[in-house]
Amino acid sequence: MFNFCGNTFWGVFMSGIIGVALMLAGMQVHATRTTAPARDIVQTAVAAGQFNTLAKALEAAGLVETLKGEGPFTVFAPTDEAFAKLPAGTLENLLKPENKAQLAAILSYHVVPGRLMAADVVKQKTLKTVQGSSLRVSLKGGSNVLVDNARVVQTDIRCSNGVIHVIDSVVLPQGN
Repeated sequence: MFNFCGNTFWGVFMSGIIGVALMLAGMQVHATRTTAPARDIVQTAVAAGQFNTLAKALEAAGLVETLKGEGPFTVFAPTDEAFAKLPAGTLENLLKPENKAQLAAILSYHVVPGRLMAADVVKQKTLKTVQGSSLRVSLKGGSNVLVDNARVVQTDIRCSNGVIHVIDSVVLPQGN
């Protein structure tokens, strides 16, 4: 949409007139409106309301600024419910300052460099994470996508610096 003489209505009207004139002249007009998402990965996760534990863990691990950075990143984000599935006391122990490195390693295992949409993810067998290990990608029942043993429950949440795919479990790198 554009303004014509300061008026949005006239801008829309004139856009239509110009489009009709171009079509009559035999030219094709493709109207597309692409706007980049305004929120970064951290802002998007916080606004969603289902990643409060993840946001708290990112803060404790010192990874907030990284995931607010340019990226792009693909984040397999466990929900609050996913964190609740961890054995009792595990999360509380990981959030202690003395376990910051271990927490950072676990959270970095959920992050893949680049912007990988769901269509890209399912074409892979493994994904090299920021942590250094690889996530296994598989299909279960033909339509359920698994990353390690976590089911992807929502895909392609676009962010200004990447994309979020929601998973139903916290995934752990080997040795954790």
